[in-house]
Amino acid sequence: MRAVGTSRQSGTPAVRTAVVWDVLRAVLAERSSATGRDRLDIVDAGGGTGGFAVPLAELGHAVTVVDPSPDSLAALERRAAEAGVGVRALQGDAADLGDLLPAGSADLVLCHSVLEYVEDPAGALAAMGGLLRAGGVISVLAANPVAAALHRSAAGRFDEAREVLADPEGRWGDRDPTPRRFTREALSRLLAGAGFAPGDAHGVRIFADLVPSRLLDGEPGAARALVALEQAAAAHPVLRDIATQLHVLGHR
Repeated sequence: MRAVGTSRQSGTPAVRTAVVWDVLRAVLAERSSATGRDRLDIVDAGGGTGGFAVPLAELGHAVTVVDPSPDSLAALERRAAEAGVGVRALQGDAADLGDLLPAGSADLVLCHSVLEYVEDPAGALAAMGGLLRAGGVISVLAANPVAAALHRSAAGRFDEAREVLADPEGRWGDRDPTPRRFTREALSRLLAGAGFAPGDAHGVRIFADLVPSRLLDGEPGAARALVALEQAAAAHPVLRDIATQLHVLGHR
């Protein structure tokens, strides 16, 4: 079995998710030790096609994905079947979690690229918190407005970059496909308001979205070196805050 968070083609840690997997592996080890169970109950809210859910199931955990898209859930089921694992798929929104799953039934909840799109981010976090057992953890991954400003500027969209910095939701205009973005401070406030103790933040995709793919494809060992750079920079107090995404844990 390939290591979690690695590329199927090369065995190299997937550049865009390596930092998140580093944190999740530590959470899984801590929760297994604390509960005395190797098989943890995990809910992936908005987990789509199973990019995280299927590898977690491959590690032996019981994983449930809740997603509003039937097409994504169908792709998830195909992906799980190809991997030879079972993943429970439920159609629904973050707001429906309390109706779909029993309270206090999860050790870990994933909330990755969800808060940007739900109507009520605070309510969604509260619903996810209701699923967690005492000592449970929520993993939140969300888009960062500072990175959006940098990327718009690099594309020559200077007015849009300035708009990102001025807009309360971190958007660059009416055509921006992302409804909102979150700074590290905003994510911590949201988590605290939903009853979580926020943990340290990590930057995800600090350099990965800036490096041309030809450099990774044409240079042996480049992808692995970029992963190592991302891992080294993830907690850097300056570089972390310009990452494309911010990853924060909330402890119940």
